[in-house]
Amino acid sequence: MIAVLDRAQAPPVETSDILSRVSASRLNCFLTCRLKFYFRYVLKLTKPSTGPLFVGRAVHNALKRWSKARWLGQPHDAETLRPAFLTDWILSQQEEPVEWEQDEEDKQQGKAWDLVDMYLRDTPIPAGEKPEAVEVSVEADLPGLPRLVGIIDLVRPGGRIVDFKTSAATPQPAQAIHRNETQLTAYGLLYREATGDEASGFELHHLIKTKQPKLVVTDVGALTEERETKFLRLVESYVDGVEREDYVPSPGLHCASCEFFAECTLWKGGGA
Repeated sequence: MIAVLDRAQAPPVETSDILSRVSASRLNCFLTCRLKFYFRYVLKLTKPSTGPLFVGRAVHNALKRWSKARWLGQPHDAETLRPAFLTDWILSQQEEPVEWEQDEEDKQQGKAWDLVDMYLRDTPIPAGEKPEAVEVSVEADLPGLPRLVGIIDLVRPGGRIVDFKTSAATPQPAQAIHRNETQLTAYGLLYREATGDEASGFELHHLIKTKQPKLVVTDVGALTEERETKFLRLVESYVDGVEREDYVPSPGLHCASCEFFAECTLWKGGGA
């Protein structure tokens, strides 16, 4: 589906939701490319998932099962989790079709499970540690700004927030923290709203899709006033851009993996 880029011909779009609620994913999309944000959240165009995106979601779902099993005191070893992983792999594609290349699916399924299996072996989280929270949906009021919403992957005892990532390359710590600062700050604000306490810190658990999968854990300190101020400024920019319907493209390396590349090439410099 190719989007209509002449706003005079486009169907009317209700923007009240994107002005009343903001998430880290919406904010990051807007900051990366406003035209991509327009396609995804304003026009609400949908595209089949790609193999790498689907692998990331499959790994995330498996780790969610692992975390919930530990929270419930149920078996959570590889032998127990693998049948559920295979079932989820099939069922997820009924809800979200994937454009696989020839003979790609079996290969990607194997890579996804290898990542999960590696994490179960190498995780720094003790087997007997019960999570404080798993996949919890939280909302928080921001002063004079849209309501912040989000889902936190995992909270370890003592308010230590864990976010799982899959990556094709090993991240450098400083770059990993910088790239994920917006999301982690959002989690910190949401945790504060839900508990009345400050998160004690954050952990980025990167599962690296190398020939021999590996785990890279990046520790991030507790939320600071500076990071919170920066986050609020980003949300202010988001509100200003949405209110002005300032949906311009931001060409760059990220275009290579953008699902709306074809639509973007039709932009001629006018309204989205």
